[in-house]
Amino acid sequence: MSQWDYWVEAAISKLASKQLLRSTRPISLPTAMLADDPTADFETFDGPGPWDRSSAEVEIEEPTLRKWLSDLPSSRGEVIDKDEKVGGKLLLFSGNDYLGLSSHPAVRKAAAKAAQEHGMGPRGSALICGYTSYHGVLEVSLADLKKKEDCLLCPTGFAANMAFMTALGNVSSLLAAGMKPSEDERVAIFSDALNHASIIDGIRLAERLQEAQAFVYRHCDMIHLDSLLSHCTMKKKVVITDSLFSMDGDFAPLDKLVSLRKKHGFLLAIDDAHATLVCGENGGGVPEVYECEKEIDICIGTLSKAVACQGGFIACSNKWKQLIQSRGRSFIFSTSVPVPIAAASHAALVVARKEKWRRLAVWSRVQEFASLTQLQVTSPIISLVIGSEEAALSASRHMLKSGFHVTAIRPPTVPPNSCRLRITLSSAHSSEDIEKLVCALSPWIPFPVADQNYHRASKL
Repeated sequence: MSQWDYWVEAAISKLASKQLLRSTRPISLPTAMLADDPTADFETFDGPGPWDRSSAEVEIEEPTLRKWLSDLPSSRGEVIDKDEKVGGKLLLFSGNDYLGLSSHPAVRKAAAKAAQEHGMGPRGSALICGYTSYHGVLEVSLADLKKKEDCLLCPTGFAANMAFMTALGNVSSLLAAGMKPSEDERVAIFSDALNHASIIDGIRLAERLQEAQAFVYRHCDMIHLDSLLSHCTMKKKVVITDSLFSMDGDFAPLDKLVSLRKKHGFLLAIDDAHATLVCGENGGGVPEVYECEKEIDICIGTLSKAVACQGGFIACSNKWKQLIQSRGRSFIFSTSVPVPIAAASHAALVVARKEKWRRLAVWSRVQEFASLTQLQVTSPIISLVIGSEEAALSASRHMLKSGFHVTAIRPPTVPPNSCRLRITLSSAHSSEDIEKLVCALSPWIPFPVADQNYHRASKL
């Protein structure tokens, strides 16, 4: 048994002795989804269907787009003539529906069937009445996907990170000898400098409520992290990182983190939100790619990205689940996801595993973008740094006018003077979409690319 296993078990025993250990009590809602073969009713396909296009295109009414364009600055003095036609369909390159599952017939059917049979389901927190057999099936599917013993559903991915962090801080407060944890009893949390806001806010809450201590290491800098760990005398060490960083599109070096874990014995937690179903042969995320699922103690994720639904989850051991559902504030005090959302999420997981061509398609789009631009692109998240807010907004305006939904990312999401266009690629995009995108971006981004590529794209 590792030290962290011992501490978590001791914290659970302390809660149990005070009769504060909480557990869900599933409400049974009979459905075909819970049959012996839960995948039998989910229709899958060998390639994209007409429904996939709705994940790649959006309709914007003319007054809305005119207002949007008028609110964005134009560094080149462009003015929209009142007689000039704007609006209509825009190619969407700013969403997170990486596999185009939001419009899949099986996902639609699962949501509709559950809604027809049960409405939104019992409404309440999971510990009161909001947890049903639908939620249980979804948790089992997610635990299996992440190769973990158990899983806890949360209302959002943000709430999942918050719940884990507050539960983590409780380990020190529950095991403290006195009223407050001593320096040696506190939890030391080591966080990547570019971690998601939900991780940062969760750490701040743990610092304030349980006096955890945070250490921020330079982005993906394992030498810096090793140094911080080596000089920290606190025993309860935790390292948390995004697996695929949402703004820069780069990956955490999980192989090196696993090596450091063996050296320092810390708890390793990752937020696999943007990589779940996208990375790995089976969609298991970045740990599957690195073949290190067993070395990841806590895997946090969301159902709002490639799963294309709503909600968050924490894949972990049964002991950690007991602790988090007893002490994770954002889980305890939030209403659980509606039954149709749970049903649709489960359907999306099944479809994503069967329709592996979707993962291949999104990575083909990544390769095509890299080939056309000669940029070092490593994921479906492409961050094109422009600089000032005005320049980024002007570039976004140009993209809108050119028929592309691409949003400028500004502070506080990113540091000043690093404003950017954040491009996201999907299996619902076609090769022609990528060529059109590159053509539209070329006046603003200095791509190191041959003229013939621009010439080919400009003819489309």
